[in-house]
Amino acid sequence: MAEFSHIKNDRAQMVDVTAKADVARVAVASGKIFLGAGTLRAIREGTVVKGNVLATARVAATVAVKDTSRLIPMCHPIPISAITVDFSEPDGCIEVTVQVKSTGKTGVEMEALTGVSVALLTIWDMVKSAEKDKDGQYPVTRISDIRVLEKHKGR
Repeated sequence: MAEFSHIKNDRAQMVDVTAKADVARVAVASGKIFLGAGTLRAIREGTVVKGNVLATARVAATVAVKDTSRLIPMCHPIPISAITVDFSEPDGCIEVTVQVKSTGKTGVEMEALTGVSVALLTIWDMVKSAEKDKDGQYPVTRISDIRVLEKHKGR
């Protein structure tokens, strides 16, 4: 395991974007949560005890995108023009995709990644009672593949 004791940077600071022009920006991120077949069925059928899982995850992602600069210390607060949250169900999982649009001086990939992450965590929270085994563990449940799919600037 690498050690970081040799790093002597005690000056954390935001990047100065003052001189940059405002530009239209788009970022798309996605991630997956793997769940048991019964849990996926309960989500589809709307029978999860805590309520509508995907509607709640959509709202959570939206709030997270708007709060990214509060959650990640060196992110700039930026104006958000649009947020789209989509769900799909490939093999044994739910995939969350978040698109964020803005016009500003800095990109929106951190906002898209934050939206995906919080949506996935919200799904886990809403179904955790159904996912636990007899020992209280999560043998199937896992979050993976959180990544930026694309980003665009100036179009």
